[in-house]
Amino acid sequence: MRAMEQEFHRIKRLPPYVFNEVNEMKARARAAGEDIIDFGMGNPDQPTPRHIVEKMIETVNDPRTHRYSASRGIPGLRKAFAAYYGERFNVEIDPNSEAIVTLGSKEGLANLASAITSPGDVILVPNPSYPIHQFGFIIAGAAVRNVPVNPDQDYLKALEIAVIHSVPKPTAVVLNYPNNPTAITTDLDFYGQVVDFCKHHGIYILSDLAYSEVYFDDNPPPSILEIPGARDIAVEFTSMSKTYSMPGWRIGFAAGNKTMIAALARIKSYLDYGAFTPIQVAAAAALNGPQDCVDEMRQMYRERRDVLIESFSAAGWDIPSPPATMFAWAPIPDAFKHLGSVEFSKMLLREAEIAVSPGVAFGEHGDGHVRVSLVENRHRIRQAARNLKTFLGSYDKVLEESEKKRAAAS
Repeated sequence: MRAMEQEFHRIKRLPPYVFNEVNEMKARARAAGEDIIDFGMGNPDQPTPRHIVEKMIETVNDPRTHRYSASRGIPGLRKAFAAYYGERFNVEIDPNSEAIVTLGSKEGLANLASAITSPGDVILVPNPSYPIHQFGFIIAGAAVRNVPVNPDQDYLKALEIAVIHSVPKPTAVVLNYPNNPTAITTDLDFYGQVVDFCKHHGIYILSDLAYSEVYFDDNPPPSILEIPGARDIAVEFTSMSKTYSMPGWRIGFAAGNKTMIAALARIKSYLDYGAFTPIQVAAAAALNGPQDCVDEMRQMYRERRDVLIESFSAAGWDIPSPPATMFAWAPIPDAFKHLGSVEFSKMLLREAEIAVSPGVAFGEHGDGHVRVSLVENRHRIRQAARNLKTFLGSYDKVLEESEKKRAAAS
């Protein structure tokens, strides 16, 4: 019997995952013994703080914790999360009706998208943006309309235009500050204007605050829930991944609007039994315990950022210094702009043994940039700068060879 050939509708709506192309090339280079300096994935390289790991080990030794957990999250963790919001943002969250534990912010965003979206709904998403912001809704059958990333008057104008020209009217808007990939931050004044606009037009807000604790100046990033009345329309997602170097633990939270939290809880009750209980107990220990580890994380990324910006600039590549996140959003050097971000990323990998993420992976408006993650130590960053200097010193020859190969392949 001939195998069925079927392109499934939801899969058809997803373009090839751009990261894969560079990742496969990186894997081949490593297999060939090349020393690739990897600034690609935003995957924290530091160990999870010891006291969190020890709490996990202690809890896992109790066989009662091996049973099904609660998909909303254990009460102790939701209380610890509510206490974090109270202390950090001066926002009171009801741990029972306004908070839910998620398997990382990515899962929470994707599941809430499927909970609140009907096929054909219009969702406003910044471009460039972290892929799940767009594709969580695309998988759910929505039409995504792009708005700018910069939190300024042009953004607010774009919201107005979107409301006038979208049929049906937009259901929700996604915000992400500090932003992945651009590292742009915002303030309460901007959040207040967006909340006023969205309340007036009956539009939900999904705010991704995964980088709330990764900031380098004296102004900690605010929460949209600090705006009076925001919880009438807004839900905010946060994550333990970056703050406590817990990316593989898959633990995060959503807080805010009761209706959307209930919708997410209902969807999750069908899809999962919540994170493994010992992970949740350890996450509560992280939130309730000493926070020196968070200060150390911030200091480490600040030092890496400063070495990267300074050494890459000395090598001939000027990159704006990010005020927050673990990423630098690097404009492609002028001589290589015509290549686009995928070809430039491949060339950087091939010629300088440096891996970065192509900007187009975050949307077509990212194609003039690449994202550089601060996940290598200072020694490796300086090594990358030396490789880069050699590469940029002979770029005309490299480009000429590249054009020859391209011509031969066509």
